[in-house]
Amino acid sequence: MSAPLPILELAGGPRAIGLGHGREASDRIKNNLSLYTRRYRDEVGLEQAEVHRRAAMWLERVSELDPPYAAALRGVAAGSGLSVLDIAALNARYELFYSEFSSTGLATACTAFAILPACAGGGLLVGENWDWFPEVEGVWLRVRWGDLTVLAFTEAGIVGGKIGFNSAGIGLAVTGLLSHLDRWDGEGIPFHVRAWRVLLSSDLDAAAAVVEAGRSPCSASFLVGDATRGRASAFERAPTGTAQIEPDNGILVHANHFLRAEQLGVREPLAEDRRSTHLRQRRLADRLTQAAGAGQVSVESVQDALRDHVGRPDSVCRHESPLFPPALNYRTVLSVVMDLRARRLQYAAGPPCAGAYHEIAL
Repeated sequence: MSAPLPILELAGGPRAIGLGHGREASDRIKNNLSLYTRRYRDEVGLEQAEVHRRAAMWLERVSELDPPYAAALRGVAAGSGLSVLDIAALNARYELFYSEFSSTGLATACTAFAILPACAGGGLLVGENWDWFPEVEGVWLRVRWGDLTVLAFTEAGIVGGKIGFNSAGIGLAVTGLLSHLDRWDGEGIPFHVRAWRVLLSSDLDAAAAVVEAGRSPCSASFLVGDATRGRASAFERAPTGTAQIEPDNGILVHANHFLRAEQLGVREPLAEDRRSTHLRQRRLADRLTQAAGAGQVSVESVQDALRDHVGRPDSVCRHESPLFPPALNYRTVLSVVMDLRARRLQYAAGPPCAGAYHEIAL
């Protein structure tokens, strides 16, 4: 069984929340900084001076677009004893990596889902297998922000969260997308800032407005569930706009390719991952649909579907691939099943085939 991840209890203003994050996760943040410094260099050819230059531009933009996020980021830097540019380089990692992936056709492999109450025995299940660098160190944040409490996963050092839910019953799962228009210095709201804003939303309409707001430097999918309304939608956000995708017979799955590319006017520069993303989309949708048809959808049956190994290593449960050098590999780092109506989740830190899930309640 994988060891449980730390849960950081945070409250106060944005800077105080960042300070607590930085102090409590200092060692993990420093490990992530070392990891990213190496992979920026070895995977996409960015030396530290260039990373800091881009991070400074990214932070300047965020400081204008979302001052509370920037204040929390500076708090993380102060709490961890690292420079503001080092922490900005962590928070900007989506734009810095995915803009390079868009020119190479390489991409990571995450698979997200939602199961509506009619198929899930009255619950609303949302979650994903999140695939990234095997060595990355994550934490759970339980954050009191105004009238909301948010329980969310993040990589240590990255403000807010990108997978989780709040006390209003809004849940979020994310997957990376690539388009020919993605740019690290493109105009608009960066990925991690937008994800945190979604997690601070009071209902699905407010979350949709967050995804649709402004411009976007890089593409991504935001799958949002609303426990109060018993609804879920996936929002494909591209630099050109947003497309909304609804469940099919109560099941919604989104992997790493656009389902509305033509509507959004984007081309996808996917290379070897194209087969993987379509396979994972089909496999998870089929597994969940079969369980729903048999009246057997439960947290446990969803966990079993997330362990699917068809197409291994590029399967729903992803493992290191022989196509990548050992130091530049990917695998499932986090597997999450959230019951939004019960305000609780279960997660496995690492490939879900390797052990049992841990539970956290809001």
